[in-house]
Amino acid sequence: MKNFPSQRPKQQDRCFTSEAIESAIVKIKSAIADKELAWIFENCFPNTLDTTVRYYEKNGKPYTYVITGDIDAMWLRDSTAQVWPYLPFASKDEKLKKLLKGVVNQQAEFVLLDPYANAFYDDPKKKSHWGGDLTEMRPGVHERKWELDSLCYVIRLAHGYWKATGDKSIFDSQWRKAMKLIVKTFKEQQRKNSKGPYKFERQGVNPTDTQCGRGYGNPTRKIGLIHSMFRPSDDGTILPFLVSSNMFAVVSLRQLKEIFSKVLKDAKFAAECDKLAREVDSALKRYAIGSHSVAGKIYALEVDGYGNAIFMDDANVPNILSIPYIGYCKLHDPLYQRSRKFSLSRNNPWFNEGKYAMGIGGPHVGENKIWPLGLVMQALTSIDDKEILYCLKTIKNTHAGTGFIHESFHVDNPNDFSRKWFAWANTIFGELIVKLYENKPQLLKVT
Repeated sequence: MKNFPSQRPKQQDRCFTSEAIESAIVKIKSAIADKELAWIFENCFPNTLDTTVRYYEKNGKPYTYVITGDIDAMWLRDSTAQVWPYLPFASKDEKLKKLLKGVVNQQAEFVLLDPYANAFYDDPKKKSHWGGDLTEMRPGVHERKWELDSLCYVIRLAHGYWKATGDKSIFDSQWRKAMKLIVKTFKEQQRKNSKGPYKFERQGVNPTDTQCGRGYGNPTRKIGLIHSMFRPSDDGTILPFLVSSNMFAVVSLRQLKEIFSKVLKDAKFAAECDKLAREVDSALKRYAIGSHSVAGKIYALEVDGYGNAIFMDDANVPNILSIPYIGYCKLHDPLYQRSRKFSLSRNNPWFNEGKYAMGIGGPHVGENKIWPLGLVMQALTSIDDKEILYCLKTIKNTHAGTGFIHESFHVDNPNDFSRKWFAWANTIFGELIVKLYENKPQLLKVT
């Protein structure tokens, strides 16, 4: 019988310990029949808390800096995704609740520093490797790639924290100011009257790491959609209207409307959020759906408003695969199901298949690579038990003996992987197991 020693740091070396999470690990692990899968869950689910968080207080407020793993920087997207699965446990653990509140506060502070940046430092004296980028770099910014989803994730966490805990104190003046800046930024990036204040170029690098058009991207017709210069993979968009991120913006704006109307009683700003959400949603319904020569009527990944579209899917979230996960549509929606079928087929140019696995990759790591994030999202959006079991089996068979989930791996050689320490992938895998434990516990009994 194989032995599976814990890969977690020793108790005294962990960044943070939650009694509620530790209790959940014991309970859920005991319900998983496959010992190796249970071991991976035990290593991965607490990985963000074990290794990436730094809690502190400033002016009596909690703050939490969350690094992405092997890069000492806090991505707005990653930090939300890393702590998201812990929200249901916050009401049972005051210490954990405070830590999560600290992430909300930290994100709001970073947004106010620069709403166009995707990643930040806890110390403005730290020097970024990307300091030479041709954009307006500020102290405290690690990278300044404008990714629409980054600001959506900030809203998602605050709204999710409120719903999970009932704690309205996070909606303080700093947070409200940050949210108004987010909406202002969304409107700027509709670019109705000008190109706006943001542009970005990076010299002497892979073309997916920069933008064309003197830093403004390819031309668009101004149709109400919001430009995003980069995808959640940190790769540059080809056509600047990234469909899944605009869908995320619709969801986020509706969440802001709910908070500002029900909690903050700011009817004017709530109406502003609602109006923008309706405008973006209307444009999506008109311009984001195209006719693929094989797949038929589906969502494109990117459009430009001129009738051009990029039909592909990238493993990073939000993507086409994740549309129900981010709350834009229902799982059974026929248009989504057709789009999902395309994403998970050979008609998607970044769907890869080999000896050990098949799944979605992306330009960020090149051909013949699969992102486990994509496999997890495939399971989270599946209505087919066999498909979910396939994803679990594939993840189990491709962790290269490490007990952790990686950024990507080669379809013919799981030992050829990128990022040994990638907390987002670890934690979202834990999220999947928790959801299966709650909703489909019979699948965890399969060996």
